[in-house]
Amino acid sequence: MEDSSATANLTSVPEETSEEDQNHKTATESVNKLPSTFSSKPDRPPIQISSQKYAPIDWSGYFDQEDDVQIQDSNDVFHIYTAGTEGPVVFCIHGGGYSGLSFALSASKMKEKARVVAMDLRGHGKSSTEDELNLSIETLCNDVLAVLKTMYGDSPPAIVLVGHSMGGSVAVHVAAKKALHSLAGLIVVDVVEGTAMASLVHMQKILANRLQHFSSIEKAIEWSVKGGSLRNVESAQVSIPSTLKYDEAKKCYTHRARLEETEQYWRGWYEGLSEKFLSSPVPKILLLAGTDRLDRTLTIGQMQGKFQMVVVRHTGHAIQEDVPEEFATLVLNFIHRNRIGPRGVEIPGIPRPSVSKP
Repeated sequence: MEDSSATANLTSVPEETSEEDQNHKTATESVNKLPSTFSSKPDRPPIQISSQKYAPIDWSGYFDQEDDVQIQDSNDVFHIYTAGTEGPVVFCIHGGGYSGLSFALSASKMKEKARVVAMDLRGHGKSSTEDELNLSIETLCNDVLAVLKTMYGDSPPAIVLVGHSMGGSVAVHVAAKKALHSLAGLIVVDVVEGTAMASLVHMQKILANRLQHFSSIEKAIEWSVKGGSLRNVESAQVSIPSTLKYDEAKKCYTHRARLEETEQYWRGWYEGLSEKFLSSPVPKILLLAGTDRLDRTLTIGQMQGKFQMVVVRHTGHAIQEDVPEEFATLVLNFIHRNRIGPRGVEIPGIPRPSVSKP
């Protein structure tokens, strides 16, 4: 065997070439550099490293600001994200296991025509409460009303409640209480009583089977997309980090919301939901992903024209995350169709009475 280092040190003797041969060689090299349709290995864009593709994105590119709302006479502090300065308030309530940033991409599309507020419910996101596991429907409703009262006092602007999944149930129950006199609209996202009640029996198994620990935030974002819970990578990059917490003992990330420990409250979220939705005395719309079937009560209600329903195609359960532009358009069209202004329903030619502040 030859010594490779010795071979490498040998200097090759240049061959004598004529000027004609040199010109031919140069021309051949330039031709060979041109891309060919017969190339066996075409040029490809650089491969995107997984950790870069699923890197977290800060909320500030979508919402205008974040704040903490301290509830009077308690130690409860609720985190909110806000965007926009004009129009009615679109108050967004996320589903179980999500966070207010679930509405980030949608908010960025709505904030030119509405004021968007998205809160982290108790036990979720950056909110901090005395009892993180009390997710009873009564407590969640009181939390929403307390945040609205703290933000707007006794003269709140027109409010359109938007609730996704479990948050949809909270929105319906808040509306049914009739404690929010400025409520102007109700938008429920992908939750139907019949389907939800039927799925509760499988919920613990679903929660137990999901991946529990992540070595990095990037891995959690990647899992959420590849696992199918979210279909929009950008939205996952914004929203997923706020659904995680770092476990110092295990040196990894895990889910912030301990949903598996709140089973006692699950039935209360959805029982009687259809009747409460139909009885809400404001314009309402139900947005469904795919062809989810209505239960009997909602089917009759829709036939009677008591609410509008839109089936959003090519999306998963989190419609506001998967297709944020379409979702934002549906919300703004709902507001426009029902003539909901910053102070409530606006009828052309009829001025609204001024509301005196205390």
